[in-house]
Amino acid sequence: MTVADAIVLAGGRASRMGGVDKPAIVIGGLAGALAGLWLLGERGDLLLPSTRAWLRALGWRSVLTPRFWHGYLYARWSSQYVGGAVRYVFPRLRPVPGETRWADVYHGKILPTPLAQKLISVNEDIPLQDLEQIIPYPTARQIVLHGPPDVVVYECPCRAGRENPCQPTQVCMIVGKPFTDFVLEHNPHSSRRLTQQEALDLLQAEHERGHLHAAYFKDVMLDRFYAICNCCACCCGGIEAMRQRGAPMITSSGYVAQVDEGLCTACGTCAESCPFEAITVNGAAAITWEACMGCGVCIDQCPDDALALVLDARKGPPLDADHLRRVS
Repeated sequence: MTVADAIVLAGGRASRMGGVDKPAIVIGGLAGALAGLWLLGERGDLLLPSTRAWLRALGWRSVLTPRFWHGYLYARWSSQYVGGAVRYVFPRLRPVPGETRWADVYHGKILPTPLAQKLISVNEDIPLQDLEQIIPYPTARQIVLHGPPDVVVYECPCRAGRENPCQPTQVCMIVGKPFTDFVLEHNPHSSRRLTQQEALDLLQAEHERGHLHAAYFKDVMLDRFYAICNCCACCCGGIEAMRQRGAPMITSSGYVAQVDEGLCTACGTCAESCPFEAITVNGAAAITWEACMGCGVCIDQCPDDALALVLDARKGPPLDADHLRRVS
């Protein structure tokens, strides 16, 4: 690898600069750091097509704002961004019950497997804004789907940040442009485009591994839905933030698990598999309503078919593509 001491931006006759010798200009300080970071991020190019599309969506002047740079760093180096947080930051944070500062701008909506598969299966455009009831956060709650949605699978940054991550690690699904093109163009070695059937198969495989699905929204990702994460309790930063810090970064699917005590044998499999520690077993399984997020992991893990998901209006409406079609 060649190590450079400086970056030279040169070309033309410098007629607007008094004929100065351009290669002799030293760019230092913040401007130099940003120029170097930009060329590194753009893989040696001045402006990759996917970055240009993102800037068009935000507005070209956004390149001068912290919001753009935050989103660019997050999307370009998400493994380092999220992985660094789960490895070095989260373990040092003290629990702050009710903390919403992170959750308001970066949050997930739990999706039982059938609802996650519906989002991937839409074949028409679904543009929706201000989903206040479904996504109960003040920002980042829009959905813009162009059917069939463009889907790219990417290495999970939460798993990448762990010393002994769950396998496989390439399970995060980026959904919709310009995000899919950006990830593919900037991280070609750790991402690949999926067909609709491949995306559905991945969701099913992760469900069978006992992992949950969450639709993620982030303010600097155009304030909207951009990914379906397939999460395990041992690696997921969002689940860790909820369980150990008290930050409500994930909201319920709108469902809760229900136990059929006549079928339950109190084997404890459901309690062991629950990512949110919402199940206790004493004679029969019991659901802690406040903790249950309605992910459905326990349903298929139960060997006795003693559990089911039921709609609960107190948990808020589900993110159901069939419903979104009707109201769009």
